[in-house]
Amino acid sequence: MVQLVETEDSLLAQFFLHNTWANLRLLDACKGLTDEQLDTTATGTMGTIRNTLVHIVGAEQRYLASLTGQPREEPLERKPFTSIADLRERARSSGEGLAEVAARTTSEGIIETTWQGQATQVKISTLLIQAINHGAEHRAHVNTILTQLGIEPPRIDGWAYSER
Repeated sequence: MVQLVETEDSLLAQFFLHNTWANLRLLDACKGLTDEQLDTTATGTMGTIRNTLVHIVGAEQRYLASLTGQPREEPLERKPFTSIADLRERARSSGEGLAEVAARTTSEGIIETTWQGQATQVKISTLLIQAINHGAEHRAHVNTILTQLGIEPPRIDGWAYSER
């Protein structure tokens, strides 16, 4: 299990605070899109904007559940799409949880989790790294599609985060 300490200004937590901020900015940029735009994809991306946003948020919920030992819900990707506002609230909640775990994690440990339907053991650092990389990669996919639609994607890089 994850060892926790009382630390709110952890450097590692800052990566997750940026990750959450970037997710929220991207969701805000997509809230006014039409269904046709949300269902657009582009070569080299994982799927439609809608499916990619759901995938980003659903994966973060699963990472948080694994890191905290919470029971896993049915994957968000298998549920009917509700709204960008719902995804935004879920992204905020899971993002805050991941930042809290990151801020308070003090040791490298192994957790039991499920990967592709199989029980497995994973290093905490691997799961934290994957959470950051996964979000960045798929946000880039959505930005690519937005650009191909002629829509200026939001600035979500580290420089923009420092200017907020």
